[in-house]
This record gives sequence, structure tokens and C-alpha cells, in this order.
Amino acid sequence: MESNKNIELRILKAILWIYIILCILIAGLNYGYASRATPKVALFITWLWQFYENWVKTLFIIIGSFLTIRIIGTSKRSVMRKRNLIGFIVSALIVHITAPILLNNKELYFFAMPLPWTTIPLQLLYPKSSFYLSSYPIWGEAGISAALIFYVCVSIVVLVGTLLFGRRLQCSTLCLFNGFASEIFDPVIPLIGKNKKPKPIVIKIFSILRWVFLLISVFFTVWWILLLLGTPITENFKIISKIENYKYLTTELMIAMFFWVAFIGRGYCYYCPLGTVLSFLGKIAGQRIITNKSKCIQCGQCNLACPMSIDIKSKAQSGDAVINIRCVGCGHCVDVCPVKTLGYSTKFSNWISNNIK
Repeated sequence: MESNKNIELRILKAILWIYIILCILIAGLNYGYASRATPKVALFITWLWQFYENWVKTLFIIIGSFLTIRIIGTSKRSVMRKRNLIGFIVSALIVHITAPILLNNKELYFFAMPLPWTTIPLQLLYPKSSFYLSSYPIWGEAGISAALIFYVCVSIVVLVGTLLFGRRLQCSTLCLFNGFASEIFDPVIPLIGKNKKPKPIVIKIFSILRWVFLLISVFFTVWWILLLLGTPITENFKIISKIENYKYLTTELMIAMFFWVAFIGRGYCYYCPLGTVLSFLGKIAGQRIITNKSKCIQCGQCNLACPMSIDIKSKAQSGDAVINIRCVGCGHCVDVCPVKTLGYSTKFSNWISNNIK
């Protein structure tokens, strides 16, 4: 008879498959067919996409988190991972449910990722942009202002939070693009084949892509800022918008889901432009993995658990802190350490532990 854990793994895998398939189908209709459909059909497709992106996604996050908590168990060696899952549930309830209802805007998820990940907020400031022209009849000036205020609030939370708590805040508790899937569906990723660590050559390629995607994102950001300032590089903003949309749909959304299916959950995190920027802020915050809380026994479980292929074991052997721009602060290494010698720390969290008892 099949064990409860195997049944839960099957359900979790099925949820991720359904999420991916629905995303491809409905996103294809929304971004590819809706513009050519009749007004009535286009309206239904838009409603379907928004319902999927908000309500269905949130439901999957809640159910998936519950299943993963059951799968990884209730021991103290899963504390940080459980906090991650709770963070994603709260983030989804705010971004996809509560805020859209309060602000009467079902597309607030566009504004849940700070610059330079997307230039949508900048496009909304330009009255001639296609995004502004399509949004204004629905949202009005008040709705547009509310969306921009929401974006500013999110950006402040991420900026200040990262300076206090490191990259962990955004990448392992708030990110509703790739972070949530890599944590919630970690027990069943990849969906096809076995979980394998990226080879050194793959990590080198990711390292190059990190800077390429950062430069591309910075270019789009600067382009829209210059346009808003009245000194555009070129006035053909429609082409720029289309290129950016294609970049998002292909090299980000589709590739991220491909990684979930056949590679690793954190594949996109290796070259996420926002993650790269936050890694710099994480350094300012003093983000690190402490390795000398006890005596390392060199079991290597930390290296196996790390989704970003960071060599924690060698640092732990010498008692040196792990400071790496790839670290997303997920805490998997901390949870899995059998002798509890590892700990996630920033200057602020260290100050709290030393001054608040």
C-alpha cells in the first residue's frame, strides 16, 4: 500500500504540472490571441488570466505549502524552510488577493517586483505607452496612482528589508515569480528525472548570464527613465515594450518553468537581475552563513542541500563565514546541519540577538 508521503508527493507534483500547463495555455491566449479576438472573447480571456494568476496561483501556493510541510516533517531541522513557506503564503494573500480587492485592481502582481526586474511602473508613467493606454480606461487616474503607490511601498519594503535581513527576505519569502515555486515545490523538482547539481561549466554560464541579464534590465530601465525625462535614446517605445515582453515570456517565464520540469528549482535565481542587485545590498547588510556555532563534522549535507551550489562545507571546516552573491538565504543548509553549526545572519539580526533577550 502506498505511503502517505508518496501520495503527498504525487499530489504536489500534479499541482506543479497543472500550474505550468495552465500558465502556458492561458498566458498564450492572453498575450497572443486576445488582441485578435472579439471584444467579448478578449474580455473573458483577460478575466480568466487574472483569475488564474491571482486566485488559482494563491490556492496552489497554500495547498503546496501545506503538503511540503507534511513531506519535510515537523522536526526542528526544517524551521527556516517552514518560515519560507509561511512568508510565501502571506505574500500571495497580500499581492494576489487582499490588495487587488482593496484597490480594485486585478493586475497588481505587475507591481510586486522592484526595479530593475520590470519597467512596467515606468511605462505606466508614460501616457503614450501601450500599457498606460490599455490600463487607463479600466483603472482611471486614481487606479493608476494606487498601483504606483503600491509599487513604491513594495520597493521600500524590499529595499529596507534587504538592508536589515539580507537577500533572504525577497528571494526566499516574498518572490512570487520563481522563489515561491523553488521552495514550495522543492520536494518534486525536477518533475522529470532526478535532482542533479549543476556542473561547474553550467555555473560559469549562469555567472555570465547574471551580468548579461542585469545589463539588459538596466538598459530598459535607463531607456524608460530617459524617455520620461524627455531625452529618449529613440522614440520607438512600442518596439522596446515588445522586446521587453518577449524577453519576459521567453528567457524568464518559459525558461524558469523549463528548469522546474527538467533541471532545478532555483535555475532562474542564478541570473535574476533583481536578485543580483539584492546580493549587493545583502553584502551591505552583512549577509552570511555562520559556520562555527559548534564543530563541523564534514558530513557534506549542507552542500547537498544548497540549491545554489555554494561550497559551504569547505568554509565550515575552517570556521569561516560563507559570503557569496549567489546565496538566496533559503536556510536549507542551516536546517539540514546535524550538529547545528550553521546559522543565517546579518548585521541587524546579529544586533537583535545580542541586545534583545
